[in-house]
Amino acid sequence: MNRDEKKQLLDELHELIGGSEIVVISHYKGLTVAEVSELRDAIRKAGAGFRVTKNRITKLALKDTKFEGLVDLFKGPTAIAFASDPVAACKACVNFAKENEKLVIIGGAMGANVLSLDEIKRLATIPSMDELRAKLIGLLQAPGAQLARVTKAYSEKEAA
Repeated sequence: MNRDEKKQLLDELHELIGGSEIVVISHYKGLTVAEVSELRDAIRKAGAGFRVTKNRITKLALKDTKFEGLVDLFKGPTAIAFASDPVAACKACVNFAKENEKLVIIGGAMGANVLSLDEIKRLATIPSMDELRAKLIGLLQAPGAQLARVTKAYSEKEAA
């Protein structure tokens, strides 16, 4: 990889990381290419991104971002999951790690706050933004739907 390619990769990573709300760092040693592809697909479906990274370039990309505190976690074969929805990346990584013990979640950060493995697992149990929106819409529609059912039942009773 020449100097220009490294600079381009560094700029791309800096932009991806800087625009994210959460970064989850994991070790993927022992995963086959098919398993990594499966993990990428699961993370992409969750609305997040996944990159296998070079540690030195990633450490440089973290500078001047809110995730600078993660530099010490980049040792060994690391990969990052990142997303603007904090729950999406956590949920996808934790669910894959449950099925495949070769993916080891090391840590992460949400904003400037460094997260432990337990905190990432806790975030993974929270419903996603889409699920929360659906529940909220259901709650807002419920009283109107109930009123319509009662009114309809009352009018049918009067007509009979």
